[in-house]
Amino acid sequence: MTQNRSQTLRFLAEPGEVNFGGKVHGGSVMKWIDQAGYTCAVGWSGQYCVTVYVGGIRFYKPVHIGSLVEVQAQVIYTGKTSLHIAVDVSAGDPRSPHREKTTHCIIVFVAVDSQGKPIPVPQWQPQSAEDKAMEEYAKKLMELRQQIEEQMEPFLPT
Repeated sequence: MTQNRSQTLRFLAEPGEVNFGGKVHGGSVMKWIDQAGYTCAVGWSGQYCVTVYVGGIRFYKPVHIGSLVEVQAQVIYTGKTSLHIAVDVSAGDPRSPHREKTTHCIIVFVAVDSQGKPIPVPQWQPQSAEDKAMEEYAKKLMELRQQIEEQMEPFLPT
């Protein structure tokens, strides 16, 4: 099987996605991010994958109704059973080739078998300097997540 490291979803932001401020609802953007990330994770692993973490979601600019939206997802790190996917959302007037980045985040997926047990994923190896920088970014975020989880421990259900 040939792994596909990245996926791009493109579509128009429709009026049904509007929030009270007249822009696309942030929840809709998060749904698109999860869909693009899932598509990327499955394309790389060849397995069903589940979202286990969405972190550092950053909304830079609003998405306007009627905009052409591009959601780009790319594998930036693989563990034994997990995939770290960087997702960028860009949007702009469909009459123009220009898109502006509106949102960024990292999603971690785990490949699972039919019983829901984690299974190994093909390993990704960085090829370029940019790839290596993104892999380091993913590793730094893993360290930060561990620190956050330690701080949250007293508040988690037992």
